[in-house]
Amino acid sequence: MKRNVWLTVVTLAAAVSLAGLTGCTKLRARDNLNKGVEAFKNAQYPEAVEYFKKSLELDPTFTTARLYLATAYMSQYIPGAESPENLKMAQTAMEEFQKVLEVDPNNPVAIASIASLYFHQKKFDDAEQWYRKLIAADPNNKEAYYTLGVIAWTRSFQERMKARADLGMKPEDPGPLKDKKIREALKEKFLPIIDEGIQNLEKALEIDPEYDDAMAYLNLLHRERADLMDTKEEYEKEIEIADNWVDKTLETKKIKAARTQSVEAIGITE
Repeated sequence: MKRNVWLTVVTLAAAVSLAGLTGCTKLRARDNLNKGVEAFKNAQYPEAVEYFKKSLELDPTFTTARLYLATAYMSQYIPGAESPENLKMAQTAMEEFQKVLEVDPNNPVAIASIASLYFHQKKFDDAEQWYRKLIAADPNNKEAYYTLGVIAWTRSFQERMKARADLGMKPEDPGPLKDKKIREALKEKFLPIIDEGIQNLEKALEIDPEYDDAMAYLNLLHRERADLMDTKEEYEKEIEIADNWVDKTLETKKIKAARTQSVEAIGITE
């Protein structure tokens, strides 16, 4: 009986000691996180990385530290630069974001970051896939809808402009595209993409009616659509819609600028 009591006391003492050690370790992990966040805020990304890595060494389950680590890697990636070091930075960021998703599959920051990395690498198929995942995880994410609209325009624009050049049409020449065969081929390939892009931008505006960037791309996508129409009348209708979005964009920018100036003026007065 006494032996059993003694074993119980020893076991409890060990458990308390381990709990204290674990608590201390977690505190050190959080301390390194805080130091990393401070370095991150000061754009000292390599230093921030080391702090976040140390935090994760102390507590491998610390998802917040993992998310910051991935973001610190991502912040060092330069879109468009093709050096092996730069591409490795993007890949490392993606790997860390993926580790976050292993624990938290619907983490919107991790999903949005992976989508953004693919977008800036011009891997549009992958970017589309991840922006759709982001919408599934966060249905009111206006940036996801907006970026899908941007991708739609990017897919269409270059081929349409090449077709214009091949047909001897200047960018400012009225459409639609002169050659019916070329027009029909581009329509079959791109009109569904353009229409879906328009729908995504309209959804972004449902979420934020003052989203002027979405308005600007609605203008651009309707101009893409115009060149694929069969008649001059249909072309002019699409151009009218595009022009209306230009006006709406400028009007919204003025309203937002005036509002900002008003808030700043109130701040100065106070």
